Amino acid sequence: MSCGPVCTNLGLKPGQRLTVKGKIAPNAKSFVMNLGKDATLLGLHFNPRFDAHGDVNTIVCNSKKVEEWGAEHREAVFPFQKGGTAEITFSVNQSDVTVHLPGHQFTFPNRLNLSVFDYFDTQGDFTLQSLSWE
Repeated sequence: MSCGPVCTNLGLKPGQRLTVKGKIAPNAKSFVMNLGKDATLLGLHFNPRFDAHGDVNTIVCNSKKVEEWGAEHREAVFPFQKGGTAEITFSVNQSDVTVHLPGHQFTFPNRLNLSVFDYFDTQGDFTLQSLSWE
């Protein structure tokens, strides 16, 4: 899986949000966005899968503490298209992260009880075009 930009020292705290915009590859199988303390403590592993790991048109979310993954959470709503653009906003709350997608939103628990999200990266079939936070 190809790796995209890595951001550190974001300082995202409850009440703040990160908006990611980019382009999905025409032959996309999947892409990943990770939010956490660093690369070993991921509060949210966001993984839309067009056709990967046995999943088709499914968003898989998880958390990771060092090498230990948590239980996978699946979302059936899949607003992404191969070759299309994507805009995803991650709103950090005290006990969870709200993921805002076109026409849909869901929450994922802050399983690691992170007070600050400093780390963000993208991987896979996605080209980052802009990143903004407030």
